[in-house]
Amino acid sequence: MSKGPTPPKASKKKEILEIHSDIREDDYYWLREREKPETIAYLNAENDYRSEVMAPLQALEEKLFLELKGRIKEDDSSVPYFKKGYWIYVRYDQGKDHPIYCRRKGSMDAEEEIMLDVNIEASGKDYYQVGGMSLSPDRNWLAYGYDDQSRRIYKIRFRNLESGLELDYELPQCTGSASWSSDGQYVFYTRKDETLRPCQVYRHRFGSSPSEDQLVYEEADSSFICSVYRSKSERFLMIGCHSTVSNEYHYLEADQPEGEFALIQPRERDLEYSVAHFGEHWYIRTNYQNALNFKLMRSPLDLGLKENWQDIIPHREAVYLEGLEIFEKYLVLEERSQGLNRLRVMTWDGKQDHYIQFDSETYTAGIGTNPSFESNLLRYGYSSLTQPNAVIEYNMETGEQKTLKQQEVLGGFDASVYREERRWYQAEDGEKIPVSILWRPDRQKEGSNPLLLYGYGSYGITVEPGFSSNRLSLVDRGFTFVIAHIRGGQYLGRPWYEEGKMLKKKNSFQDFISVAEGLIAEGRTQPEQLFAMGGSAGGLLMGTVINWRPDLFKAVIAAVPFVDVVSTMLDESIPLTTGEFDEWGNPKNEEYYHYIKSYSPYDNVKEQAYPNLLITTGLHDSQVQYWEPAKWCAKLRDYHQGENHILMYCNMSTGHGGASGRFEALKETAMEFSFLLWQAGIEK
Repeated sequence: MSKGPTPPKASKKKEILEIHSDIREDDYYWLREREKPETIAYLNAENDYRSEVMAPLQALEEKLFLELKGRIKEDDSSVPYFKKGYWIYVRYDQGKDHPIYCRRKGSMDAEEEIMLDVNIEASGKDYYQVGGMSLSPDRNWLAYGYDDQSRRIYKIRFRNLESGLELDYELPQCTGSASWSSDGQYVFYTRKDETLRPCQVYRHRFGSSPSEDQLVYEEADSSFICSVYRSKSERFLMIGCHSTVSNEYHYLEADQPEGEFALIQPRERDLEYSVAHFGEHWYIRTNYQNALNFKLMRSPLDLGLKENWQDIIPHREAVYLEGLEIFEKYLVLEERSQGLNRLRVMTWDGKQDHYIQFDSETYTAGIGTNPSFESNLLRYGYSSLTQPNAVIEYNMETGEQKTLKQQEVLGGFDASVYREERRWYQAEDGEKIPVSILWRPDRQKEGSNPLLLYGYGSYGITVEPGFSSNRLSLVDRGFTFVIAHIRGGQYLGRPWYEEGKMLKKKNSFQDFISVAEGLIAEGRTQPEQLFAMGGSAGGLLMGTVINWRPDLFKAVIAAVPFVDVVSTMLDESIPLTTGEFDEWGNPKNEEYYHYIKSYSPYDNVKEQAYPNLLITTGLHDSQVQYWEPAKWCAKLRDYHQGENHILMYCNMSTGHGGASGRFEALKETAMEFSFLLWQAGIEK
């Protein structure tokens, strides 16, 4: 394919940015002006250019879309769960984009009641997403949140499930979730401020005007967010306050909604804890007393201060405690050891203590939906790179288990033709970096094979080695797919996260490069067949890596990339900034300023040949503002040497998560895959 049309060129309007006696010049700062016609014209020009360059791929793109869609069982439903007299589930209809939320009273043989058909609500809208579904105690009213702007600003509506009619008002500027008092007379919800920080908890008297809602909690610290929810026991309404390195919880008896919330343990820097209620105790997952990998403690309900906490599961250096689920007779722990998920089942009397066994060497498993305290049955999810997602029911009393549902992959999927494994590659400082690998032996060639290396490495988020039917379109065409479990995630526990944040952030980038070099050295691929992909903070990873080692990659996809780190972290008016000072550092501090500036992709673009690059963004993105990738694209064009393509796609209707419908989202995936296949020289 020839180079084709001439790329657009954004106007240069120099902006001088100075702090700590250091000057940065930003020629594209003006692209922050969302309403400016010149800004929209530039974004449209980039979209037109990408369309022109990739026009010869349209047939492949359409084929990929139909292929991706063809693996989905369109008329599908979730595994029902039972709560307060009803079986509740979600289903999809043939050919429809959005979910339908349903219930049946008493038995799955009872008549279906549709609580909310999102296809109807989304009709005629470019974007529509439901977030937060909560039934009133009498089960007659549904509170649900919706976002029709793709800015993650929700409004809450109330629907009568007998008549189907809705109240003539909605609760504004919120997170979408609502929690009912025991008598159904009040609803508690969280509002966002102008930076989209959830920072206020309101009490709403059901049926009254929202103008009468009462503020019951306000989070004054801009580095914290807050939420409100019902405990699993449903005895308490809980307010949780969260920052990167600290937590605080307040509680109120749900049958006393006009009362005052009480504090459990006041916030302290570097003290993280979460609480679950059972009986007359709080069960507390915490890093208290230097428990870096967390431990489980408990305290009486009225003695929540940390001095009263007692160990239940002590801290273990080699085991990270990720979560827990409490039942009347059992305690279930989610643990991670050497990167692998473990589910530990214990009886409260100490007579039983065992692990559910998994056979694969790379997989993901986690506790599922378990609303009942009294049950002896644990639901958990399991998948691997070759095994589709399954919901499994485990009898904690007998040890018997059965698969309630496994994702049905259409189109002739045969798991036996694929292979998965876990390997370790040495980083620059001697650390061993784990990776999960998926490939299809019968589609591999001797010598170099196209390989897609995926990474994230921030916020302690682990990219789990789970199943994706979409990946099959690449693997079936000869690609190897690899997840690099780099520092900054928590694949190897909390220390793995700590070694990839703040003033150690560069470890994440170097780990990714070391994995790429290890894969090449092992003969799995070559630079001319090596591809990389990451999104959001993973887009930061992509931006830094191609500044440092552009020679390693043939092509890169940077999805909604966080690339203008210095400017964003200096601007507290941007959503998320203040809450992330303990992830990246606050550049108002000179040491952090210079460290962040030394790796920030936008600030380190230089004259060199960059790999072929596809950048994606959304005009309404509330997490990584569209102007970061737009500015980066424009600057890369100034400095890029050579003939490789730099392309950008801006979805003018969506935000950080992309399209809201399940099929619309596949169109963007098909576009990304066609870009990779084109660069790999695979034309069909």
